[in-house]
Amino acid sequence: MDTVVSTRQGKVRGSESEGVVSFKGIPYAAPPFGPNRFQPPRPAASWEGVRDALTYGPTVLKPPYFPPFDAILPEPAIPGEDCLNLNIWTPASASAQSKLPVLVWIHGGAFANGSGAVPTYDGTRFARDGVVCVTINYRLGVDGFLALGDGIVNLGLLDQIAALLWVQENSAAFGGDPDNVTIAGESAGGMSVSTLLSMPRAEGLFRRAIAESGAGHHAISAETARRVGVYLAEKLGIEPTREAFAAVPFDTLLQAQVALSADVFNRPDPAFWGEVSGNLMPFEPVIDGDILPVLPIQSISAGAGRGIDVLIGTNTEEQRLFMVPNGTINHITEEVLVGTVAAYGLPVDKTLDTYQSARPDATSGDLLAAIITDWFYRVPAIRVAEAHSAGPGKTYMYEFAWRSPQFSGQLGACHALEIAFAFDNLDQKENAPLMGSQPPQQLADTMHRAWVNFATCGDPGWPRYDLNQRATMRFDTASEVVNDPGAAERSLWEGKR
Repeated sequence: MDTVVSTRQGKVRGSESEGVVSFKGIPYAAPPFGPNRFQPPRPAASWEGVRDALTYGPTVLKPPYFPPFDAILPEPAIPGEDCLNLNIWTPASASAQSKLPVLVWIHGGAFANGSGAVPTYDGTRFARDGVVCVTINYRLGVDGFLALGDGIVNLGLLDQIAALLWVQENSAAFGGDPDNVTIAGESAGGMSVSTLLSMPRAEGLFRRAIAESGAGHHAISAETARRVGVYLAEKLGIEPTREAFAAVPFDTLLQAQVALSADVFNRPDPAFWGEVSGNLMPFEPVIDGDILPVLPIQSISAGAGRGIDVLIGTNTEEQRLFMVPNGTINHITEEVLVGTVAAYGLPVDKTLDTYQSARPDATSGDLLAAIITDWFYRVPAIRVAEAHSAGPGKTYMYEFAWRSPQFSGQLGACHALEIAFAFDNLDQKENAPLMGSQPPQQLADTMHRAWVNFATCGDPGWPRYDLNQRATMRFDTASEVVNDPGAAERSLWEGKR
C-alpha cells in the first residue's frame, strides 16, 4: 500500500510494508552539477503532483572500494545527478501529531565512499520501534572536500547541515519531532557527528549524537588541504581552479582521486602530506576558521555541544578490518612495529610490554593492529567523552567486543562490524562476508534497544561516563558494564593523543 506525505517541496509517495512506510530518494538539495558543481548546496526545486519515493535515489560520485573490501563492504552505485537525497522510514501509524524521536544516519567510508542506500542502513527496525530513521547522501572525495583557498570548502559538511535543515522543516510530516533529533554515524560518519557537534552552523539542529568508531581528531589544516588540491591538479595536468576540476570527466577525476590516495598510502611522508600522512585520508573536513573553526576535539573541550547528549564508542579490534583481509597483518616486522610506536611519540619498551602483557600470544601484526586501533579510534573517542562529560549534556561510552568468525576468526571485533547490530539488520545477506552466517541475534536485540532508548530519551541504559569510574558498556553475547577498560593502554596515550 502507498502512502502520500506533503513536504515543503511537494508531495511524496512512499511504500508500506509490515507496519512501516519507507520514502526513498527524496532530494534535500539541488543536484550538485552544472552551475552547482563545487558550490555550497542549493535548495531543491519544488515539484507538481506526487513524486514517487519508492526506490533509492542516485548516489554521489565515488569510486568502488579496492578488493577485497568491495566484497566485505558492498555498496550500491546508482547513476543520476539528483544525488543529494535522503531516505525515511516511519511507522505506518505515525501522523503529524506523533512527535516521534528522529535518528539521522551519516554513513562512513573515509569521506570517499559510502551511501545512504547501503542495505545495512535500512531503517525498518528503528521505525518498528517508534523511531523515525533518516539516512542521507553527502558529497565525498574531491566533490565534497576539495579546498583551493578560494573560500569554498567543506561542501560535504554543508550537505550534512542542509539535510539536517530539511529534517527540521519536514520531519513532523512523517511523524517525527524536530526538537528530538539524534545524529548518528560510523567511521567518517562518526567523525562527521563529532565535527557537527563542534560546528557553530550546526547548533540547534539536533539534540543528541551517536558517534561510532569516529571522533574529533580527524580534520586537516587549510594549508594541508590546499596542498592536496594542488597535488591532484598536478596529477590531472590542470590548473588548481574549480573551473578546471569541473571540466575533468567524472571517471578521470575519480581515477586521479584513487591514485592520490594510493600515493599517500605508499609514501605517508609528513613533510609532503602534512596531517594526511597520519590517517591516510586526503579528503576530509578542513579547518577553515569559519565553517570549521578549529579541530573538533578542541571546540568540544572548550564547551561546544555541551548541552547535547552524546553516546560514543569503538570496536575492540577496529584496525583488523584493514590488516586481515589483505594479509598485511602477517607481514608486520618488529622493525615496523617499533617504528610506528616511536612515530606516535610513545615510549617503545613500555608500550610494547603493556600491549603484549594484555595479549600474551600476540604477533607483531596483532600488536600493531591494537596500537593503531587506539591511536585512530579508541583514544580520540575517550577524549570526546572526557571533554563532554564536564558539561550538562549526558555522556555515555560503549565498546563493541563481539568477534567475527570470518577469516578463520582473525577478523575479530573489527571496524564496521557493529553497524548491523545497532540497526538490528543481521538478516541482510550483504552482511555475511563481514560477520558470517550466524551472528548472535540477542546482541542485536540489546544494542539496538540501547540506540532506540538513547534516541528516545537520552539514556541507553547504563551509567554515565565520568573521569572517576569511566563506565563503559561492553557489547558481546553477554553484555556488561566495565569500568575503564584497557586502562593501562589508555594511560600510555596521556599527553600524546
